Amino acid sequence: MSEQQAELSELLAIGREAARLAGEVIMPLYETGLTVELKADRTPVTVADRRAEEIMREFLARECPGHGILGEEFGEATGDGRHRWILDPIDGTKSFIHHTPLFGTLVALERDGVPVVGVIACHAAGETAYGATGLGAFVNDSPARVSQVPSVEEATVLVTSFARLAKKRRPAFEQLVSHAGLLRTWGDCFGYLQVAAGRAEAMLDPEMSIWDAAALYPVITEAGGRMTTWAGIDGVGDSVVASNGLIHKELLERLTG
Repeated sequence: MSEQQAELSELLAIGREAARLAGEVIMPLYETGLTVELKADRTPVTVADRRAEEIMREFLARECPGHGILGEEFGEATGDGRHRWILDPIDGTKSFIHHTPLFGTLVALERDGVPVVGVIACHAAGETAYGATGLGAFVNDSPARVSQVPSVEEATVLVTSFARLAKKRRPAFEQLVSHAGLLRTWGDCFGYLQVAAGRAEAMLDPEMSIWDAAALYPVITEAGGRMTTWAGIDGVGDSVVASNGLIHKELLERLTG
């Protein structure tokens, strides 16, 4: 292992620990009744979101002094300009408050603007997917690899919400309904874990914030898949198409054609 890989391995371990600490806060609250508030954009937030982000920020500030931190709940603390942790304490808050185990904690590390470490910790499902550039991807302790399904007609395609997709991208929704082998709402970050693990061929979101998307990129790509925006630009942007790579070109054509 090279010096750079060893460093990334250490940073990945730190990211995994941050997500684990978040889970220690989140899971007891998952079992209790929570007060749900609406943020300015009308999305829900709970005390679990806030407490989990606080504990991750405190941990990362101790372990990686000088690194920047951007979180969904508490904004940005600037750092050395090269490294930035990106946190979503509960991706899928609606699943969380409905006691549905598709939510998770997302932790990413950017280096020079590119996500190089990613953690998708689905606490209630008991699975964590993680990866770092050049080090591969894993689900729990097993190597993760995308599927080898070669066509959309044979593929299991996941989305978070049929209603949202139909409203935002009606032609794309109709294409998926007509042509995907199986279309399911096993969504939020759990869907991206499914793609990395080879259990589904694609996961789509027509709108994404950086804290929703950054952690996904190292995991999907290190598992052998591809992640782009809906415009087909590789990397992290304002939307996500994540796939096993084999169906990506066809999928993009159907979504945008």
